[in-house]
Amino acid sequence: MITILSSLFIKNRDQVGDGNVRRAYGMLCSIVGIALNVCLFAGKYLAGVISGSIAITADAFNNLSDAGSSFISLVGFKFSGMKADADHPFGHGRIEYVSGFGVSMIIILMGFELLKTSVGKIFHPEPVETSTLAVGILIVSICVKAYMFFYNRSVGTKIQSETMKATAMDSMSDSIATTAVLVSMGIAYATGVNVDGWCGCLVACFVLYAGYGAAKDTLNPLLGEAPSKEFVDEIKSIVLAHPEILGIHDLVVHDYGPGRRMISLHGEVSGDSDIFEIHDVIDRIEKELKRKLGCEAVIHMDPIVVNDEKINETKKEVVEMIRENFPGVTIHDFRMVQGPTHTNLIFDAAVPFQYGKTNEEVKKGIAKLITEKWSNYYAVIQAEQSYTE
Repeated sequence: MITILSSLFIKNRDQVGDGNVRRAYGMLCSIVGIALNVCLFAGKYLAGVISGSIAITADAFNNLSDAGSSFISLVGFKFSGMKADADHPFGHGRIEYVSGFGVSMIIILMGFELLKTSVGKIFHPEPVETSTLAVGILIVSICVKAYMFFYNRSVGTKIQSETMKATAMDSMSDSIATTAVLVSMGIAYATGVNVDGWCGCLVACFVLYAGYGAAKDTLNPLLGEAPSKEFVDEIKSIVLAHPEILGIHDLVVHDYGPGRRMISLHGEVSGDSDIFEIHDVIDRIEKELKRKLGCEAVIHMDPIVVNDEKINETKKEVVEMIRENFPGVTIHDFRMVQGPTHTNLIFDAAVPFQYGKTNEEVKKGIAKLITEKWSNYYAVIQAEQSYTE
């Protein structure tokens, strides 16, 4: 259905890199989600009234909250496409994350309400009537939610939307929860044992878990999460494809919403290079990053010594020493300053987050290794955290 609707209402629907196309997909899926969830709410509520099942009624209101969530997503996709202005020079893309977080709060609130009602039914159970209509509605609901999971996941992956992916997982948890309700009706019909309240609690737990997952996925970009390894590898592949760039470090990615990322990095170049030629190379790389990845890029030119055999050999030994004793730590901006009594080895060390050792411990440890190997070499180290883990 989504494929048919997208062909009818989305112009250039295959160009998902286009912000307008991406927004159109998000809005279309949100509208379809509202319609399907409202229909499911009506059907399940009717089944809950007929059967007297709190679990079915709870599941019905879960679908109603899903409809509200889809409406918030719709608003989020609509306003995230607003153009940049004087007050928001990086655009309004993060509205999508804010709306997704709002959705998660509604889901969590609904989960708590359903849990409270279900616990009450455990202590004060009421008879549950099993009817063909109620069973049929639940089976249809499971199938519809499974379909919503597949189309939300597919579109979410296609347009790289965490909000859509969170909605997909919510649909999957709804499908599982409704299956649990159907099983409880089967148990009541076969054995006469009323587990309605317990299944209502199970549904509430699924709702709470879905809300937690949605909150985490939408809040992390707002707080400033590290870029994915795949995105970092894409950047490195593009930059290092140019032979003039010998290495990169200090890569920072700022996310201002889907399709609105800014990156900065240091590109290592030979100190013997012509500065005007290197400037032209860096300009071309910045434009290539924007064309291929859709992000603004700022590259700092970092000259390094490449033709000094002594420096190259010493750096190689230091790198190997650190790899063996401090795996995961990398170095850059390596320099040697020789004096009449000693030589300073000056470099930066990038330490992963949650490394197990503090920056100071890493600095002292590396300095000790260098002094033990070369008694007249002193290490001058600047330890820092990496932004791309």
